[in-house]
Amino acid sequence: MPTIVSHAAVPLAVGLGLGRGKVSGRLLAAGVVASILPDLDVLAFRFGIAYSDQLGHRGFSHSLTLAFLLAVVAALFAKRLDASRRAAFGFVLIAAASHGLLDMLTNGGLGIAYFWPFSDQRFFFPEQVIQVSPLSLHRVFGPAGLAVMKSELLWVWLPAAVVFLALLALRRWRPR
Repeated sequence: MPTIVSHAAVPLAVGLGLGRGKVSGRLLAAGVVASILPDLDVLAFRFGIAYSDQLGHRGFSHSLTLAFLLAVVAALFAKRLDASRRAAFGFVLIAAASHGLLDMLTNGGLGIAYFWPFSDQRFFFPEQVIQVSPLSLHRVFGPAGLAVMKSELLWVWLPAAVVFLALLALRRWRPR
């Protein structure tokens, strides 16, 4: 997985790029939470659930199904998120779905159960360019963590910055 912080790059880039008129601060926060939430599945290890289990790491929690459910919850709370139901649904869906897509770009693990429950198969993209983050905090702050951070700057944060700047430019130069 990319580090939990880098999963926030997608909703931050899209939300800030679209601006407060489209994505309120509350909706942006909900998108960031939705982008990070799937990695709570590491708690499954504490309950003896195997990594390879569908309830294990990168199982159902990284699926489009969970992304859809989180988006439905956001739509139900759209008023509290200072957003329309459509905006809340769409933004949270993109934020949550981005988690599994980023993880499919990593070079470690067993893959992502992205299409669960319709398929138990786990997927990676053909090109796995992001250095997988260690699951141990001790290793995150060592040499392995430094390699992960360099990889994420190049493959997550740089593209997110390009998306942000492109959306900002479209917003500024679009005829009113």
